[in-house]
Amino acid sequence: MAPRDPGKRPSRSVMVLLLLACLTVLTLDARGGTSSPVEPFRTAVGNVVGPVESGTAVAVRPFRELAGYFGSNDKLRQQVATLSAENSRLRSQVETRPLDRNRLAELDGLTRTARQTGYALVAARVVAMGPSQSFSRTVTIDAGSSSGIRPDMTVLNNDGLVGRVVRTTTTTATVLLIVDQDSVVGGRLGSNMQLGFLRGQGSTGRADQLDLDLMDSSTTPARGDVVVTWGSANGAPYVAGIPIGKVVSVWSTPRETAKHAVIAPFVDFSSLDVVGVVVPRGTHGDRQLIAAGGR
Repeated sequence: MAPRDPGKRPSRSVMVLLLLACLTVLTLDARGGTSSPVEPFRTAVGNVVGPVESGTAVAVRPFRELAGYFGSNDKLRQQVATLSAENSRLRSQVETRPLDRNRLAELDGLTRTARQTGYALVAARVVAMGPSQSFSRTVTIDAGSSSGIRPDMTVLNNDGLVGRVVRTTTTTATVLLIVDQDSVVGGRLGSNMQLGFLRGQGSTGRADQLDLDLMDSSTTPARGDVVVTWGSANGAPYVAGIPIGKVVSVWSTPRETAKHAVIAPFVDFSSLDVVGVVVPRGTHGDRQLIAAGGR
């Protein structure tokens, strides 16, 4: 007898016998219910396979939970990043709020100055401070010729006179401060309207001072007297009536009959921020003017 070919399919009769056996088992199981002849076999299989399934589930659970952990960890990181960004934004708002309040107060002060003096102003911010050309005390503001600003215009803030424009570009202007040693401003005493010239001492800070020499040598300034600008022809470089400072001391030398006064300016030049440039009415530029009714 020839050996059976391993790759040969089972005979049709074998297939029929297997099919009949399956049908018989299904029929007996269905009719028997819980008393099915195959119930003991099923129970035995369950007793063997059940613990294996439970053990497999326990063994696989850490890996399944690990995948969920990484997914949750990514979401938590995204939430932490979002909250950190929001916290930084809120902290920035809190930290800059005092600066915004100060600038708003200075703009309000410029508006009051324009209303009281009747001058039209272009508001600008100080963006740099340092020497320019031969001058030692200057600042740069962020408004220039495109805003209608040109040299020999008066610069002030809500405290008083700051200086005058000495140079402009399209978007910036250089301002010579009145405390510069080369600065000369015509001043007037508020008490008796006497005229004189104020010269800077070249320093900036809370100890800034100006020297006042009166034209009338017989006049003695009074301590605490306020000095304002007397004005120039056509308002250049200084318009009239802008507060400069007050007299803090008076002195003279034995050889001199005239009295010299030391003036403490109203402006704190070490903390300049928002200033206004006096421009002619009807000036058109890329900056909005702060204007008020005529004097």
